[in-house]
Amino acid sequence: MKGKVVFAVGVGLGYVLGTRAGRGQFEKIKGWANDVWQDPRVQGYVQDVESQATAFAKQQGVALKDKAVDAAKAAVAGNAPWRSSTTAEADDPAPDVLAGEPIIDADDARYRTP
Repeated sequence: MKGKVVFAVGVGLGYVLGTRAGRGQFEKIKGWANDVWQDPRVQGYVQDVESQATAFAKQQGVALKDKAVDAAKAAVAGNAPWRSSTTAEADDPAPDVLAGEPIIDADDARYRTP
């Protein structure tokens, strides 16, 4: 199904860009899209969404940064929340960076095929 859609889009794009009638239609659609984009009502919506996104980023940015830092610290320490707590330490492939264990050893440096 995906191949059929891609093919249809390719045929349409080839028509639009490859024929004079298609090129004229393309210019007409381009002009219409530009007129819609320049409409004051559309620009009002765009400015509203931009201000909401900016306010959200300012409000939640610190919290998101803190969660990302905590998750990274937990992953480095080996007690990430997505890891199973029942896994034995010997089965844990993650290096203990805080204890000075190397991140990449000689076995990891080689290219292995699956």
